[in-house]
Amino acid sequence: MSGVGSSQVEGSGGDVSLVHVTMIAAAAAMGGFLFGYDSAVINGAVDAIEQRFEVGPGVLGFTIAAALLGCVVGAATAGNLADRLGRIRVMQIAGVLFAVSAIGSALPFSVVDLTLWRIVGGAAIGMASVIAPTYIAEVSPAAYRGRLASLQQLAIVLGIACSQLVNYAIAQAAGGSAQNALGPVQAWQWMLGIEVLPALVYLSLSLVIPESPRYLVRVGRVDQAREILSGVEGGGTARIEERIGEIREALGAEVRTRLRDLTGRYGLLPIVWIGMAVSAFQQLVGINVIFYYSSSLWQSVGVAESDSLLLSLFTSVVNIVGTVIAILLVDRVGRKPLLLVGSAGMTVALAATAYAFSNAVVRGEEVVLPFDWGVLALVSASSFVLFFALSWGVVVWVLLGEMFPLRIRAAAMGVATATQWLTNWLITVSFPSLRDWSLPGTYVMYAGFALLSFLFVWKFVKETKGKTLEEMQG
Repeated sequence: MSGVGSSQVEGSGGDVSLVHVTMIAAAAAMGGFLFGYDSAVINGAVDAIEQRFEVGPGVLGFTIAAALLGCVVGAATAGNLADRLGRIRVMQIAGVLFAVSAIGSALPFSVVDLTLWRIVGGAAIGMASVIAPTYIAEVSPAAYRGRLASLQQLAIVLGIACSQLVNYAIAQAAGGSAQNALGPVQAWQWMLGIEVLPALVYLSLSLVIPESPRYLVRVGRVDQAREILSGVEGGGTARIEERIGEIREALGAEVRTRLRDLTGRYGLLPIVWIGMAVSAFQQLVGINVIFYYSSSLWQSVGVAESDSLLLSLFTSVVNIVGTVIAILLVDRVGRKPLLLVGSAGMTVALAATAYAFSNAVVRGEEVVLPFDWGVLALVSASSFVLFFALSWGVVVWVLLGEMFPLRIRAAAMGVATATQWLTNWLITVSFPSLRDWSLPGTYVMYAGFALLSFLFVWKFVKETKGKTLEEMQG
């Protein structure tokens, strides 16, 4: 290692500026920041939207979860668009959709067009969730790919935390409630509209980072690919030519990946089924219930609105801490051990949360969680977020960016990520009704999925630590 500002990475056959690669990956990960911000910003507006448009739990759940329908579409189309137009162009499309949806969501005429704008924003999230880890994996040296790919999840949790902080600040400025007026519109509308600012930053960054060298080789722009590989992986001319040859060999005869290329003996290739299952389990444990509904959730057991927003912010801080731990460990410990630890911890934490909520007391029309049980609920819910963040939150995105053979990576990534968003939608849209049925029972169900995720990883997930993308062809 040399001095600060010119740190050198030794990997993949040469020395390369770690700072340079990190800056490129961080710029791409800005899509993750918007992903997290857009996903969680609705948390502070849930009750205000419910009262503003006078909707019941079913319509409310559909409106909140509508973004996830857009996520499915965005994720399913991003892979094909990325192979046709390039990784950078898809980032730019996503940035435009983020900005447009922010403005539309802030100024809805009814719950119907609010839902439609949520879907548009969801399409942007879906695209960003596919393209950022794919791009980062393709520009990162193998030895540091896990940590650089983890920037996507770090950006997501920072986006979540930023949205919670902005929500809290806006609510306080409006007198403690998202329903109060702040200038010409209500506070919750400001919460949704401010997202246009990071969307414009994302668009600007996408104009200055290089295209993926693997995409450039795919479309025949080899000279440009050589130049970019020299900057991100280093090495002399011979090593760069060797890397070009490896990429060509991995691409095989494929020019553009199609969904039919993913088919195999069991309908889909086994590796695609595994990717889809990992994606589904990440959501089946109920993590996004915390980020979409936590304010409403705490209020449902007797916490005041301003305090519930503060608790949501605290949860986001825990999420950041867990993510930093994962970034430090993912290339040292490996992907599979972190997933196993996370699944075990989430199972226990979710079971404890369910037990705490089962002790809520109904007093007239109010539901109150006694202090001791409230402390347990806060500790166990925070522990759940911590275990998720230090494992499944980071590792799934790292795995999805590197586990698929290069010749099918973009399409397989799209299918796996679309599965994740569809599962997320099912969990999110069902929560208001499940909460009204039985909050403890709902958390017991999530604990069951966490246990199943442990067993699945133990049997089916293979370690990918330290392998180049071209080595993972099976």
